Amino acid sequence: MSKRRLFLAAASAGTLATLFGCTTIVREPVVVREQPARVVVKRMPAPVAEVRTAQPGPGFQWVPGHWVWQGDDWRWQAGHWNPGVVRPIPPLIVEQITVAPSPAHFWVPGHWQWRDGDWRWVPGHWAR
Repeated sequence: MSKRRLFLAAASAGTLATLFGCTTIVREPVVVREQPARVVVKRMPAPVAEVRTAQPGPGFQWVPGHWVWQGDDWRWQAGHWNPGVVRPIPPLIVEQITVAPSPAHFWVPGHWQWRDGDWRWVPGHWAR
């Protein structure tokens, strides 16, 4: 038998085996991965342009306006004069977003807020 006929015979046998249900069963473990939950991040809006008022006296420094999370949304905390030293807003702290308690929750990123005469970090958290 020529090589061509032998090849055609083997190919036909494979096709016939497939047509008549002759198959090889391979058992392998199946790994099902859950789709990661969609995380909604409620980012703070862009800064608001402010007009700095006249300095009320010597020794006062300007605290720039900034967004803070209050209740259920971002609120603008207006800039104001502070009697004493005001250090610049520190850089943002990179936080890891944890698993949401439910699909109804959204992530509020951590942010700096002026409190008690200094910048305080408000950690990121889940809210609804």
